[in-house]
Amino acid sequence: MTDGAPPQTPVLDGPLLETRGLTKVFGSLRACDAIDLAIAPGEVHALLGENGAGKSTLVKMLFGVLDPSGGDILWKGKPVKIGSPGQARATGVGMVFQHFSLFEALTVAENIALALDGNVPIDRISEEARRLSIEYGLPLDPSAHVADLSVGERQRIEIVRALLQNPELIILDEPTSVLTPQEADKLFETLAKLKAEGRSVLYISHRLEEVQRICDRATVLRHGKVTGACDPRQETPSSLARMMVGGEVAEISGAGLGEPGDLLIEINKLSALARSPFAVALKDIDLSVSAGEVVAIAGVAGNGQSELFDVLSGEERVDDANAIRIRGEAVGRKGITERRLMGCGFVPEERHGHAAVTNLPLTGNLVLSRHTSDRRAFLSGGPLGLINTASVAKATKRICEDMDVRKSGDDPAAGSLSGGNLQKFIVGRELDRQPVVLVVNQPTWGVDAGAASRIRQALIDLAKSGSAVVVISQDLDEVFEIASRIAVINEGQLSAPEPAGTMTRERIGLLMGGFHDGKGQAHAEASHAH
Repeated sequence: MTDGAPPQTPVLDGPLLETRGLTKVFGSLRACDAIDLAIAPGEVHALLGENGAGKSTLVKMLFGVLDPSGGDILWKGKPVKIGSPGQARATGVGMVFQHFSLFEALTVAENIALALDGNVPIDRISEEARRLSIEYGLPLDPSAHVADLSVGERQRIEIVRALLQNPELIILDEPTSVLTPQEADKLFETLAKLKAEGRSVLYISHRLEEVQRICDRATVLRHGKVTGACDPRQETPSSLARMMVGGEVAEISGAGLGEPGDLLIEINKLSALARSPFAVALKDIDLSVSAGEVVAIAGVAGNGQSELFDVLSGEERVDDANAIRIRGEAVGRKGITERRLMGCGFVPEERHGHAAVTNLPLTGNLVLSRHTSDRRAFLSGGPLGLINTASVAKATKRICEDMDVRKSGDDPAAGSLSGGNLQKFIVGRELDRQPVVLVVNQPTWGVDAGAASRIRQALIDLAKSGSAVVVISQDLDEVFEIASRIAVINEGQLSAPEPAGTMTRERIGLLMGGFHDGKGQAHAEASHAH
């Protein structure tokens, strides 16, 4: 651990960090193919690209998590070998990953200590962490337990932990995906301070408006290769998206979402105890969703989204059968299979292991999700007959064509697909059943612009056809793009849904942060009249 003072680096004529022909090969896949990249001192540099473009592989090589197959990394003009994260930190490179690596039962200071090189007294760590957190506008209590902190506060730990290493280059991977708008603004102020000190930032984000706002330059990857570089401030979100995907990204059209129809989902005073010490209890949730509606539930991660999805899908049942009614029937005590047989579809947040079995082919995953609801379509010889492989293959092909799922081979393992393509298949698998009710948790998490556009339009089109759609999402751009009405979940409580046309980002941010007034209380009755 250093004293945290800004690095005293002599003025460089060239880049702080440069890659020349940097390559990483996995078997026959060239994940990174001869990448040339240059990051100047005191620059916020964006790294853009679709899922599978090679961004994660590149930064893992820069941080010593992966060894390059070829090419060079230069630091201040001199070739360096970064063989481990420890070597990266010693060189001057820090990284904040998208998925936090924190122990919830430990304090802030204890979590920071685990990542530091050497034996540093915990009192000194606490003192330095507190000082840095104040200096950079990231206030933290070093004695607080991580389990008691919001997701935004947890991210501050990761950033302060990186700053304690006194890096000259900080890599940030999707840093605002778990932040409220107000927290994101604070982060941008921190980045401006880092830049003013002469530090550089490599910034990875799918949120192109952010890139335009804070980044000086951008490098675009596609299929493992650099396909362009630009000043993002001179571009538009659409032009940046075109550079990323190599073509036009379809505009989302909500035209046709008219007046709500029959009431299909009724949630009344729904409560559920926390299932573990680190889970969130649900408290008196009221919600109604009608045919033809897309109701979006916004919120910062860890505020009860997963718990709400689990009780809506029937993975977790509640004692009060009438707390959840679907198509007029009390289903609180019914499981997920019974709800699917009623015409419901569900897409969980976690793709690998929850929504799909990664080592099974796509056809196998389709059968697993629909062996009860589509017996007649997929079985021959009666309800106890054999699987009709031709019907399964035909349905799989139809789903892949409808959702533009790009894959190697006719029926590859689910785990071989990129994250975005697997998500398109999972969403398409549910849409193919034409569910009367669909509940989706984080439909485009970590998905590139092209795949996100297709998924969002498909959800809108399902609502247009007369279904009720509930979308749980942390992406405010997505929420405003697809929703008829918007509610916010905070600490297990749900605000009253408000029309998307009158909801503002500022108001959503306040609700995300726990500010409730009479208009935003979860039990307000005036939110929607049927």
